[in-house]
Amino acid sequence: MPKPEQWAFREPLQPKPDETRFDLERALDAMVLIRAEVPEDGYTASSLGTERGGYGAVIREDGLILTIGYLITEATQIWLTTNRGAVVGGYPLAYDRTTGFALIQPLGKLDAPALPRGSAAAAKVGDQTYVLGHGGRAHALKTELIGKAEFAGPWEYLLDEALYNTPAHPQWGGSALLNAEGELIGIGSLLVQQELKGEAVHVNMFVPIDLLEPILEGMLNTGRSPYPPCPWLGMRVQEGEDKMLVGSVAGGGPAERAGVLAGDRVIGVGSERVNGLGELFRAVRRLGAAGVEVPLMLARSGEVLRIAVKSADRDDYLKKPNLH
Repeated sequence: MPKPEQWAFREPLQPKPDETRFDLERALDAMVLIRAEVPEDGYTASSLGTERGGYGAVIREDGLILTIGYLITEATQIWLTTNRGAVVGGYPLAYDRTTGFALIQPLGKLDAPALPRGSAAAAKVGDQTYVLGHGGRAHALKTELIGKAEFAGPWEYLLDEALYNTPAHPQWGGSALLNAEGELIGIGSLLVQQELKGEAVHVNMFVPIDLLEPILEGMLNTGRSPYPPCPWLGMRVQEGEDKMLVGSVAGGGPAERAGVLAGDRVIGVGSERVNGLGELFRAVRRLGAAGVEVPLMLARSGEVLRIAVKSADRDDYLKKPNLH
């Protein structure tokens, strides 16, 4: 990620204090820069890197930070930088893999305000929104909510309704999506392509803030969601041309141990045929929590195979944070 002084949005794209219905400077000061270091032997090091950077939003007066989980999973060192230049260590307090939300506890005083939380459900397509990063107004963007729809990611990730926003913020990880009242309604997760007015454009996908409240207390108490973990198969499935193919299997993961190979075509779960990643993940999750046996129906070299995969809790494969 470039240093804050190395880039800026053009002035017309930036929100202006006299145009917003909230205290823009206070909202900007609620954003922090996150730098995380992950050991080279971490399970996610090869896919997500050992040095990660993104943003986080302060959501409580005690400095609790909400961000997106891939930034800090397996992190052994976290550093937080405020808009006022303070640098404070952070502890990866919790990560909920179902939503993608993560919490960081600052290990010192941030002296940063908290963003009020709003309602993603109340937001309407076409609403004026704002995307905030760290670094002040130069890294904030006037945007529009252009869609609310399912998102399914090949890494076994599923949201029933994600928020889609344009124009896209180029550094989206952990960015804050605010409504016109300056309330936090989403946390930035991805840069994706969507068709808009007949043209493919880049948009940001945000995780709706409404998903946080039911799990927040559990995350604070135990470091994870209070709900049973979803079954993890350890395979990335690519969707396209009316078929789904296994792109890769995680080393030592459930799918690899069961004999699933890259290139296998995914046909169904049990006797249920599935079309699309969303259908696949829902069929798997209907079987039960992590540890349940998943009967996959696959096609390989013209033959139909039925392979039972003993699912797992993905957390069991990851390095845990050191206690302070």
